[in-house]
Amino acid sequence: ACVCEKNKRVTDCKQVNGVCQCTAIGSDVPVFCNTLTSKCLLMKAEMTHSKSGRREKPKDAFEDTDGLYDPECENSGAFKAKQCNGTSTCWCVNTAGVRRTDKHDSDLKCNQLVRTMWIIIEMKHAERSNPLNTQSLEKFFRETIASRYLLKERYITKVLYEPPFITIDLKQNSSEKTAGDVDIADVAYYFEKDVKGDSIFQGNVLNLSIDNENLNLEKTVVYYVDEIAPEFSMKSLTPGLIAVIVVIIVATVAAIVVLVLTRRRKGKYVKAEVICLFMVLCVGR
Repeated sequence: ACVCEKNKRVTDCKQVNGVCQCTAIGSDVPVFCNTLTSKCLLMKAEMTHSKSGRREKPKDAFEDTDGLYDPECENSGAFKAKQCNGTSTCWCVNTAGVRRTDKHDSDLKCNQLVRTMWIIIEMKHAERSNPLNTQSLEKFFRETIASRYLLKERYITKVLYEPPFITIDLKQNSSEKTAGDVDIADVAYYFEKDVKGDSIFQGNVLNLSIDNENLNLEKTVVYYVDEIAPEFSMKSLTPGLIAVIVVIIVATVAAIVVLVLTRRRKGKYVKAEVICLFMVLCVGR
């Protein structure tokens, strides 16, 4: 028997040719513990734990109902391009397993698994009396991502500090990734779990410390950019975004009305041309 240091959501571990090999929980796919496990298999294992009530949850944890689902994985550990929720509702995903289309019925066709080529990790640290040292911060994150998550440094394209925000760019397109390279989607998933206190590593908590000062993060958000643009329709806009659009339209119309009335009161004739917004046809003058 052996211990899988890079994945605690496994079972039946044994040494094979000097490498600890285990079985992923929920999928029975073999994983090698000398590298990262794919995000798809990790999500599958997490959902299996959640359903059985065995998953260990960190203090103050709450469920991310939008991001976590029970995925279908290839034997390689990759996400299947088409995912469904156990009923007739289906959607297409990218290599990070993130939905990139509207939700449809089971007749939906997902012709290919589109690669996520750029991942942006944005963090906001707690209020501080003085900002962190920029060089120390960049050095810490570059070295941590390279050593802890085994990502080659050439894929870490930027570490930007704009207090209180820290932004990390990971870029890896299809032509750059070679056999044996870890995927940036897997790295981002491991990293996000680490900073949110739900580490996938076996008894190896990430120490967020820069120049011997603990770094307290208030928020972490991950953004995805694919090699092919996502296929969302206007129907998929959130109510909040729709409300913002409506407010902008109403405010613009109100401003035009006030301007016209004000100039008319001054006895001036104004010929106004209003550029149509959001494909709304202007009424002829």
